[in-house]
Amino acid sequence: MPSHLSRRNVLLAGAAAGSALALAAAPAHAHRPPPRPFGRYGSPSARLTPATLYVHPRGAGDFTSLQAAVDAATGTGRTLVVAPGVYRETVSVPADRTGMTWLGASEDPRDVVVVYDNAAGTPRPDGSGTYGTSGSATTTLRPDGFTARRITFANDWLRADHPGVSGTQAVAVKVTGDRSAFFDCRFLGHQDTLYADTASLDTVARQYFAHCYAEGDVDFVFGRATAVFEDCDFRTLTRPDLTSAPFGFLFAPSTAVTTPRGFLVTRSRITSEAPDGYYKLARPWVPSSDPTARPMLTVRDTRLGPGIDAVAPYTNMASGHPWQDQRFAEYRNTGPGAVITVPANRPQLTPAQAAAHTRQAWLGDWRPRA
Repeated sequence: MPSHLSRRNVLLAGAAAGSALALAAAPAHAHRPPPRPFGRYGSPSARLTPATLYVHPRGAGDFTSLQAAVDAATGTGRTLVVAPGVYRETVSVPADRTGMTWLGASEDPRDVVVVYDNAAGTPRPDGSGTYGTSGSATTTLRPDGFTARRITFANDWLRADHPGVSGTQAVAVKVTGDRSAFFDCRFLGHQDTLYADTASLDTVARQYFAHCYAEGDVDFVFGRATAVFEDCDFRTLTRPDLTSAPFGFLFAPSTAVTTPRGFLVTRSRITSEAPDGYYKLARPWVPSSDPTARPMLTVRDTRLGPGIDAVAPYTNMASGHPWQDQRFAEYRNTGPGAVITVPANRPQLTPAQAAAHTRQAWLGDWRPRA
């Protein structure tokens, strides 16, 4: 069975089947849901804190849907404990829910899945047009200080099911808030899986992803946030609809020219289920809404598997904005996808420059708690 179909079937079958995904971020193994639906995080009768709400798909919590819990969690510093299950819904968290935390009640993020299947080209039910890229997001997170732990964010819209749709961007999660942190989370999709963005062009949004997993094919980690990906796994997928390279592009930053730092990938791993050399590491996104953008990406101390085109790992999204004019750099990477065969195609930092490309420099006075 093609991998994209089996991936959807696993999500639809329920969280208990999550081990069949066999993803690099978490080894496949047999696992059981915790004996208590909320694990070590209490229950509605024994709350972790007065500000904690419990979500359970079959009614053992305060709410059966994440959106209902978000709507009720007014104010700041609220915590949602999410029981194992597949939550097929779109979720939008408004900016005034600052300091919100989502805790997956299982120790395995594959057990708690938030998934939907809108794409940019999906018609809106009210007939007002299509969703567009941002509107396709399964989960939209706007507040500052948001934290998620052990949650899977997914969009299982498939090109094969919609051959006539040209807007194939299908976002799993869009994040715009400053000080947004994700620990042991998974981001599943195909095109535009993880949208690490800001609320506006003149806003800096620092985001931190630790021990996370993201997969996709076209620009599946993208946006203008100041984002650090530390000890993460990225996997490029096969493309049944294509027969030749490139199948796609991993990173597509759109950093504003006035923002000093874009994406930083450090101590991570990139693998692929596609043939060797069929993926580009990155291409710069200069959107029509910000024609002066100067995308920034640093990949350092990371293993690049054979799926990355080592000869020409970067390419252009638009001819008027060549990747050579952007802020792309590498440092001390390893693996077959990191082999430097054409130095002009692999901009390298010096040790002195690399000293300024660190998590501490990117995040400033913010220290996310692991």
